[in-house]
Amino acid sequence: MADPAPTARVHTPRPRLLDRVGLSVVLLALGCVALVLVGALVYPAFLTPGYILQQLQIASFLGVIATGAMLVILLGEIDLSVPWTITGTAIVVTNLAGSPDGVIADLALPIGLATGAAIGLVNGLGVALFRVPAMVWTLAVNAMLLGAAVFYTGGFKPQGAVPSLATYLALGHTLAIPNAFLLWLALGVTTLWTLHRTVYGTYLYAMGNSQRALFLAGARVRTITVCTFMLAGILSSLGAILLTGYTNQAYQGMGDPYLMPVIAAVVVGGTSILGGSGSYVGTFVGAIFITLLSSILAVMQMSDAARQIIFGAIILAMLLAYRSSEGNAAKAG
Repeated sequence: MADPAPTARVHTPRPRLLDRVGLSVVLLALGCVALVLVGALVYPAFLTPGYILQQLQIASFLGVIATGAMLVILLGEIDLSVPWTITGTAIVVTNLAGSPDGVIADLALPIGLATGAAIGLVNGLGVALFRVPAMVWTLAVNAMLLGAAVFYTGGFKPQGAVPSLATYLALGHTLAIPNAFLLWLALGVTTLWTLHRTVYGTYLYAMGNSQRALFLAGARVRTITVCTFMLAGILSSLGAILLTGYTNQAYQGMGDPYLMPVIAAVVVGGTSILGGSGSYVGTFVGAIFITLLSSILAVMQMSDAARQIIFGAIILAMLLAYRSSEGNAAKAG
């Protein structure tokens, strides 16, 4: 009897996207080193361990918020309610923590996280059920949160106290390492595991590539969308709690400076703004890169308006790069 024909092996080429993401991480890492060296020329203390640890501490606040933003962007959506989710959470937490009722004060942080979850739920329902574009819906929610905050506070500085746990997480150190950075590391490991080892992570990437195909495959795309926006809201609130502990207060417009840096941290890390592709390692390094860049611009006494222009230019440059790489890939295909 003749031997059966050998089964042909199917060699799957490594996706170009992985090369691009890996290249983005390497370039970002080199960029971080370059920023530190440039910063040292402007401000010699840049190279001291204490200053580097402080930058990692500050990057943690941005990185936690950017984690939620990345999840939403992987869907092919965007959340523009981040600024006043941060501010609203800070107002709620400080107000409850300053309550004379000890039970209510102890629940300040859980209720603060629940506030973010509730905002995310509203965003997710608007996008998933009413099919309103996320950019429009979340922008409207952000405006409503702004109005609610101003109505509640009368436009004045919010009153209350900062929970001791928030201060410990934001300012404390363990073995000389900032607790905020350790928390971000733990969140990063959990996020990596979720994206690459769970069904939810698989569905998240699949939705960004083709929501219709995933729906036809039997996945509950609406549930995935709602859950993702809720996670983003919770992480924005967690970032707000850390910021409240760091600044020891809540104030109007607390989250306004974070929208552009958060999006910039995600896109410079290699996550496609169109969804469906990206690496959390890139977002992690991207948050550090944006923080170092912001620090250098601050040392150079560059205005906040100029910094926002730079962050916007970074995002536009990455969008053009994505369009160019996709066009080249289409021609190659």
